Amino acid sequence: MPAKLQAKARELLEELRAVLGKNSLLDTVLPPALFLVVNGIAGFNAAMIAALGAAAVIALLRLRRGQSLLYALGGMASVGLAIGLALLLGRSEGFFLPGILNGALMLALALVSLALRKPMVAWTSFLARRWPLEWYWHSRVRPAYTEVTVAWAAFFALRLSWQVALFQGQATERLALANALTGWPATLVLLVASYLYGTWRLGTLHGPSVEEFRSGAPAPWQGQRRGF
Repeated sequence: MPAKLQAKARELLEELRAVLGKNSLLDTVLPPALFLVVNGIAGFNAAMIAALGAAAVIALLRLRRGQSLLYALGGMASVGLAIGLALLLGRSEGFFLPGILNGALMLALALVSLALRKPMVAWTSFLARRWPLEWYWHSRVRPAYTEVTVAWAAFFALRLSWQVALFQGQATERLALANALTGWPATLVLLVASYLYGTWRLGTLHGPSVEEFRSGAPAPWQGQRRGF
């Protein structure tokens, strides 16, 4: 692999770690996968026990690694809510309803942020990196975050429409597959694409870098060369 590609790959991995932090794939992948498999083999009640047990094991692993109790309990709480909704509805696909509702909320937030001209992707970057918030609203910076937020809104809309159709059709297996495909795999692809496009777009806008903005450096600027 050429040196430039190796450097870019390392940069992407480092940036993903910075954005994702301590989030774990196990929290969102293992409990739903176990629920689906056990539900098909041993029934609804056994599936609920398996999913909750998986969440409890993940929580214990987090505590042993010295991670925050909030992280440990968060996964169990989300699985518990999913099980509660499945019991309330009397339908196994109700287990996936919290994910559908979360997707609807994300779409609404993206659309509202675009209407307010404060794109959601800028806020997520700010929370992860703590760069000056005013930098994101600079006229030669904001368009990059606006365009990426539009792409994310389109993704949320397509995913939500697919999930709702499967939920209404009571297609539990296909709904679980849709959740798996549009969960972490699609999210990681979107994060990589967003970073590559975003850093390129910042370069074409010729705006100030974060450090140039902080120091009040006048134009012309070198621009933000790494990070989005």
